[in-house]
Amino acid sequence: MERLITERLILREWKETDSKDLYEYAKSELVGPNAGWPPHKNEEESKEIIKMFIRNNVTYAIVLKSENKVIGSIGLHDRKPDDRLIELKQKEIGYVLNPKYWGRGIVPEAVNCLIKYGFNELNLDLIWCGHFDFNNKSKRVNEKCGFKYRFHKDEKLQLLDDKEVTTLYYCMFKDDYIKHNQ
Repeated sequence: MERLITERLILREWKETDSKDLYEYAKSELVGPNAGWPPHKNEEESKEIIKMFIRNNVTYAIVLKSENKVIGSIGLHDRKPDDRLIELKQKEIGYVLNPKYWGRGIVPEAVNCLIKYGFNELNLDLIWCGHFDFNNKSKRVNEKCGFKYRFHKDEKLQLLDDKEVTTLYYCMFKDDYIKHNQ
C-alpha cells in the first residue's frame, strides 16, 4: 500500500498502535451506523478491525499532519455496484471521519487524493462512491468531489441487524476526470 500525502493529510497503512485513535471515533453513534456498521464496544474491538484492515490492505488510516493523529479511514474497495459495467476496471471509495473534525474539508481532500491515485496510478476506468439516503454529509462530499449520481439500491445491512436502507451510488469515469482536470 503506497503512502499518499496531501496538504494536511497522510494516507497510510494502519498500525495496531492506532487502536486508541480508531476507538475514539468508531465508538460514536454518528460514525459506524452511517457507514453500515455498529459502534465499537471497546478498544480491543478496534484493534481487531485494524488487524483486518492490515490483512485486506485496501483501507488507509487518515492522519492529520498537524496533530500526528489518526482521525478517520478511507479505502479503495473491490466493488462493482452496476452489473452493466462489470468489464471496467473499477473500485469504490468508502470513508469515515472522527466527528470532531467534520466540516473542515478533510474528507474531500482525502477523496480527491484517492481519485487522482486511482485514475493515474492504478489506471482505473471508473470510481464509485455511495452513501445511505439519510447521510447528507456524504452526499455533499460526493457532489463536491465531482461524482455524478447513477442509481440507488434498497439493501439490508447485516451488521446492523438487517436494517433496511437505500444506498445512492455515484460514480466518476476516467474520461470525465481527465476532462475536468485539463
